[in-house]
Amino acid sequence: MVTTAFFTFFMLVGVPIGLCLCMAAAVYIWATGNTLLFASFPVQLFGGVDNYGLISIPLFVLIGEVMNGGGITRRIINMTMAFVGSMKGGLAYVNLLANMFVSSILGSATAQVAIMAQMMVPEMEKKGYDKTFAAGLTAYAGMLGPIIPPSIMFVVYSVLAQVPVSDMLTAGMLPGILLTAIFCVVIAGMGWFVYDYPRGDVMTLKQRVRIVLGALPTLSIPIIIVGSIMAGIANATEAAAVGVVAAVLVGRYWIGDLKFSDLPMMLLKAGIYSAVVLLLVAAAAVFSWVLVYGMVPQNVAAWVQTIASDPITFMLLVNVILLVIGTVIDGAPGLIMTVPILLPIATEVYGIDPIHFGVVVTVNLVLGFLSPPVGLCFFVASAVTGAKPGKMFIVTLPFFFASCVLLVLLSIFPILSTFFVK
Repeated sequence: MVTTAFFTFFMLVGVPIGLCLCMAAAVYIWATGNTLLFASFPVQLFGGVDNYGLISIPLFVLIGEVMNGGGITRRIINMTMAFVGSMKGGLAYVNLLANMFVSSILGSATAQVAIMAQMMVPEMEKKGYDKTFAAGLTAYAGMLGPIIPPSIMFVVYSVLAQVPVSDMLTAGMLPGILLTAIFCVVIAGMGWFVYDYPRGDVMTLKQRVRIVLGALPTLSIPIIIVGSIMAGIANATEAAAVGVVAAVLVGRYWIGDLKFSDLPMMLLKAGIYSAVVLLLVAAAAVFSWVLVYGMVPQNVAAWVQTIASDPITFMLLVNVILLVIGTVIDGAPGLIMTVPILLPIATEVYGIDPIHFGVVVTVNLVLGFLSPPVGLCFFVASAVTGAKPGKMFIVTLPFFFASCVLLVLLSIFPILSTFFVK
């Protein structure tokens, strides 16, 4: 109880979540009188980040920085415009599909929403779309970032769960495609019954071919990253390293927007963001160590077994718990706080595949980015576009319910998560 009280206090006063976890662990050691455990504190911190797979995090972040600075995002948007832009509601589909392609490079929901909102929302508003709907759609499309590989959240989970990073990234492929398809259905339905979507500009065949050919080299980046991982040619870290080189070459020599003088600032930004994530992972190792020492997972497992008698019931219970947690806690910290407690129960008590469990947990916490009272992606979209977060949530409720449907399907049918995993 003392540890919980201190942890809550630290969070409420605005202490970063990584420091909250470390201080809560220290308080637990002090409260139990086992001061000898302080000698193992640094060892546990170092052990948390002593993992080869974590090298992929700064590399994936750097790919996103290079892609944004090198004009690659704009080429991807133009390419999707050539395919579906002239349809009724074409820009809505362009927003979603462009996000799907960008997801295969970025891997971060908030970064993706920030980039895509400043590009897509003004364009949609200019063509007659409601700004609130355009911003809300962009926020939901940002969900694809942590689901379609590469995904920083999947990398963090793989370290927590001690499963191969490549397997986790591959597992996100089918759920990401399904989420995109479901969102397309929602857009079509809202176009028929709610909004009178405008049609996009009609392009000639020659214009379409020219745009697609101009964007083709940008597709080499996701093909290299995702293709090499799924084919078993490279692991996640190696694929990310080659992806950085490909992004630099495309941005500098094909598109021409990237300057080598911009690279130091991009490296600095990637380093700062990566340091934040890695601090969380290190703190998670200490926090998990304390939880196991205090027999918290065992006690929670005993309680859960009194409620959930089978794996499906357990997964649905976990969905409810995580949806509540995800509304107030960011994705990676949410993983760090819940996985050490829930994963042993899922695998040892209910026999659930850890990769299947990881996909469900990640999708659930990502949905928390779009749920009040926090709704981080809505606030990011609001900061960029000026739309009101509360109105965004109401206008885009069909997307929320569609996401919940996918979450239930993923919980009931493990094959949807493990289909591409060897």
